[in-house]
Amino acid sequence: MTDGGTDLRVAVLGAGANGASIGADLTAAGVDVTLVEQWPAHVEAMRERGLVIRMADGDLEVRPRVVHLCEVATLRHPFDVVLLVMKAYDSEWATQLIRPVLADGGVVAAVQNGMTTEAVARVVGPDRAVGTVIEVSATMTEPGTVHRHTPPARSWFAVDARPAGGAVAALLAHSGTVERLDDIAAAKWMKLVSNATTLVTTASLGLPMLDAIAVPGLRDLMLRAGQEALDVGRAGGRDILPIFGLGASDLDRPDQVVETMLDVLYDRFVVPGATTTVLQDWRKGRRSEVDDLNGAVVTEGARLGVPTPVNRAVVELGHRIERGELDPDPANVGLLAAALRE
Repeated sequence: MTDGGTDLRVAVLGAGANGASIGADLTAAGVDVTLVEQWPAHVEAMRERGLVIRMADGDLEVRPRVVHLCEVATLRHPFDVVLLVMKAYDSEWATQLIRPVLADGGVVAAVQNGMTTEAVARVVGPDRAVGTVIEVSATMTEPGTVHRHTPPARSWFAVDARPAGGAVAALLAHSGTVERLDDIAAAKWMKLVSNATTLVTTASLGLPMLDAIAVPGLRDLMLRAGQEALDVGRAGGRDILPIFGLGASDLDRPDQVVETMLDVLYDRFVVPGATTTVLQDWRKGRRSEVDDLNGAVVTEGARLGVPTPVNRAVVELGHRIERGELDPDPANVGLLAAALRE
């Protein structure tokens, strides 16, 4: 591999807000990349008008190669690297879809929230599944246009330090800062801690992240959800690792880790008006990753005998919103608090 992966054939499987942002960076860098996407209008817009990534420091406009999911079966040339940027709950079937066009020795990188590396490994084997952690903030409400809140200079990734992750790290370096980590599973759990703290909790209020955390009572609930996730991870033997560019000394005190991560996340990656992927899904009438985030904490906590009442309440609230019984609303912070008193 040379020049950041420009000699490789690459697929970005899932060209939503984050996948399109990464795909645009790779296209601009001259990488042989194909975007694979399931939203027909988005596919057609990119084909007809190109892809625009709007950022505070300037727009990036590219003309990527793009195919619809239903066209994957027509592809004839195998990919050396597949960057999987779909929802966590789509991981296994999406990897099955792309496997026939994965080159011998090719790898699939789970560039997603949640503990998805294992799902990829079940399809392609552990030696070809590359764990990653992603911290990119972007939204997309209209086909062909992404609003990226964290440009490459403010985006961050972690990639498995094994040799199989080398090409992935070089590719993602076009989209942000990349760290190579030996224990990528522990790092992904640390990202899950952050996600359990912020994503569904703020989305349930129907507000941008900066506005939601200011609602009385929510920050405390967020920290409690994150602490439960951290406690579950430690009970399962997962080390506390620095992510988001933190140093080991930033995480010396386990009782302050969640708050430190929350403050760093909001300081470095959250901008006014930015909403979580969960709220974006709900606004589009889609189900969210609540079961892969807070739900994963509840499931693992039950297995290990670690109580997770806050995450359990967050999951139930998320399910009620997805069933149409509730709308995302600031009043939901009271429902969360009340559920914990029962």
